[in-house]
Amino acid sequence: MSEQAEPVIAPFEEGHRKEVISLWQSCGLTRAWNDPDKDIDRKLSDPQGGFFVLLQADKVIGSVMAGYDGHRGAIYYLSIDPEHQSSGLGRLLMEHCEEFLIGLGCPKINLFVRQGNEAVMKFYDGLGYAPEKAVALGKRLIPDD
Repeated sequence: MSEQAEPVIAPFEEGHRKEVISLWQSCGLTRAWNDPDKDIDRKLSDPQGGFFVLLQADKVIGSVMAGYDGHRGAIYYLSIDPEHQSSGLGRLLMEHCEEFLIGLGCPKINLFVRQGNEAVMKFYDGLGYAPEKAVALGKRLIPDD
């Protein structure tokens, strides 16, 4: 029996794009109103943010986007291949993002979880994140269609 390669966190590279989008789809993160290719393009134009993939034997098994606007940090598209979930890899990626954001001087992270996603709420609760008394508002400025 061969040993499984240890997962490695690396910066996103263009060659990861198709695997990352496939991962997001398998994790239920994509929506009809958000073109994942455009989301990746937009993230790549962010000079300060981080976009990381989790690789195992050169296969993308996780990803996350981290950003900092000078006031708060944000996390988007945290995803772990369903076959690898509940193995500590989501925690590994979040710890990496927290260290990355601390390195930028970020004092606090905000993140969004869709209502009704109790499994993800439980995951973030285990990492010390808690609901806040705030309402998320949004307004689409550039349609993806």
